[in-house]
Amino acid sequence: MQLVKLSLKKANKIPIEADNINPDNFAGKSAEEIKAIPVWYGNGQCPLGDFFYIEVEGSDSAENTKIVFEGDVSRVKRIGQNMSAGEIEINGNVDMHCGFGMKGGKVVINGDADSWLGCEMAGGEIILNGSASYYVGAGYRGEACGMRGGKITVNGNTKDYLGEHMCGGEILVKGDVGLLPAISNNGGKIVIEGNATMPASEMKNGTVIIKGEVYDLLPSYKEEGTEEVEGVTYRKLVGDVNIGGKGVLLIK
Repeated sequence: MQLVKLSLKKANKIPIEADNINPDNFAGKSAEEIKAIPVWYGNGQCPLGDFFYIEVEGSDSAENTKIVFEGDVSRVKRIGQNMSAGEIEINGNVDMHCGFGMKGGKVVINGDADSWLGCEMAGGEIILNGSASYYVGAGYRGEACGMRGGKITVNGNTKDYLGEHMCGGEILVKGDVGLLPAISNNGGKIVIEGNATMPASEMKNGTVIIKGEVYDLLPSYKEEGTEEVEGVTYRKLVGDVNIGGKGVLLIK
């Protein structure tokens, strides 16, 4: 087992682009080697050790490497980008694009997350023990697919465009979501335990389950009776018929 602990030396106003911070890049490296890894800061690159105190215990493969952030990293972007194995634990808030393009491994955030959490991820798991901003599990603008696999669990609320262009995987939100969750979806599963507004617009495929209140339900869904999930009976709607969609929307 390899454990890498990071804590900011001081709060940063300019965002740090930390796309190199993941178990794949840290595995088997000493503290001095990790300190030398470059990250973007403004329009130039600087060693990671310029910003973080770094402690390393043990040495192991990526699968057995855990990275722990202590404190607020709400101005540190792209933590866990493209990671394929291992674990990252963030004990504080985190900036945008955390877990972008993940292929495997696990990220646990004990705080809130900014926009684009888990965008275009293909595998692995993200657990957010707080609330998230916009575009959780979505695709970047112009992309045909957002999240393709893996699972995101949000134990708080999210803002608008949850799972936009989602093509696979699973998202569970235990609180409320903002406008247009599951917009333009083409696969995967979204479960919302709280309230949602105008869900599943232009959905072609996939399943959306909403356990709370639904506001401004689109008229472009065809009612197909009921469906029972885990002992709960939901109204079953299929659509979005405007685009010949076959997605399933289950609401109470």
